[in-house]
Amino acid sequence: MTPEEFRTQGHAMIDWIVDYLAGVGDHRVQPAIEPGAVRAALPVSPPTEPEPFDRVFADFESIILPATTHWQHPSFFAYFPANSSFPSILGELLSAGLGVNGMSWVTSPAATELETHVLDWMVELLGLPDAFRSTSERGGGVIQATASEATLTSILAARWKAMGGSINSSAVGLERLVAHSSAQAHSSIEKGLRIAGIGTERIRWIDTDDQFAMKPEALAEAIAADRAAGLVPFWVCATLGTTSSTAFDPLPAIGRIARTEGLWLHADGDERDPATLAPEFRWINHGMEFADSYCTNPHKWMGVNFDCDLFWTRDRGALLGALSILPEYLRSTAAEAGAAIDYRDWGIPLGRRFRALKLWFVLRCTGVAATQEMLRRHVALAQELATWVATDERFEIVAPHPVNLVCFRLLDDPDGARTDALIERANATGDALFTRTVLAGRSALRSRSVLATERTHVEAGWTLLQRLADEV
Repeated sequence: MTPEEFRTQGHAMIDWIVDYLAGVGDHRVQPAIEPGAVRAALPVSPPTEPEPFDRVFADFESIILPATTHWQHPSFFAYFPANSSFPSILGELLSAGLGVNGMSWVTSPAATELETHVLDWMVELLGLPDAFRSTSERGGGVIQATASEATLTSILAARWKAMGGSINSSAVGLERLVAHSSAQAHSSIEKGLRIAGIGTERIRWIDTDDQFAMKPEALAEAIAADRAAGLVPFWVCATLGTTSSTAFDPLPAIGRIARTEGLWLHADGDERDPATLAPEFRWINHGMEFADSYCTNPHKWMGVNFDCDLFWTRDRGALLGALSILPEYLRSTAAEAGAAIDYRDWGIPLGRRFRALKLWFVLRCTGVAATQEMLRRHVALAQELATWVATDERFEIVAPHPVNLVCFRLLDDPDGARTDALIERANATGDALFTRTVLAGRSALRSRSVLATERTHVEAGWTLLQRLADEV
């Protein structure tokens, strides 16, 4: 592709994206295809000669697009918001065009320093402790790919600290370490602990209360039992808005236990914590002064394209101790003098994209006030949906709904089969997409909004569920 061809096709692509996002609501939310359909429509072998871009794009429109689940669809009520916005898309485009690798300050000073700066901005905007700022004595923030990566990073830092600053696991008894988390915590907790060598047999899933939040007294009892058995509790995760139900673990109580017991406390804010951009939702972060690390996802509720997870720690020394490796070809005078950050030491991968650009673009081009208004609108839509559900005698709400997620199910459904069937029937229409979870041993339907969702879409989704409720 020549520069002029790129210019022409690039302009056309921007036009296509604008038209797509304007009309995304005209598509089925989820495609009605069978597994293998996309591959069956593609050539068995790759081309040996270049093909015209127009032909490639025509195949995209005829093969790929019809098999795409449209996450930006205003009736996409499933999973979590993975919102896209024009400023973020342009930031992604610039990042791809620059093609820099921000693994260290010397490989791209702007990538490093902008990342540090926007993470400090977000400390202010989310009302986080000053100990998380880069200007604090030991803290700082970094952009990870996902909350799963952030969780693993916190586990590795906590493991290093618990093992006395050693990376030689055989010398200090890795097999004695035990981790604790809510039974409602995200699956990335177990995955991270597996990768870190802790293993599932040394994960303690702590019981939850009738609102699906961790019981602090159960955590204290589990820690005491592990110590009595000669094990070493080292890491605990408090979830601020669980994926299944938006349960908020009591961070202050958990934090006091973690501090008394000498455990690393990781606070997983994941999807819900961008709500704290609006001051009335700052209650979510009460107790954050106890957290050793914390993460949240602007790519789930701020209009920032995936992937962009914000991770902070108050102990960057443990992070560097666990993850820093310095071959000669990566040494730099700036880093060795302590004048610059090398973010390759703050996470799992060596190579790093220029993710800070899209967050910076969104903060500046969208503005905080407009983002706050969007968050408030989504919370209001959830509360209105909850009101509708509560007044329909065929349904029941099964979990608190303080922010943007409502979980409900059909009554007279002891095994959950009718609720499961309702979700499947609704999704099969292509008019909306919901996801399922299990709460208190029974199926429940989850519903939440995306950037483009308006009241009319929530009302249409609820009407669809009402219509199908008597058919399952």
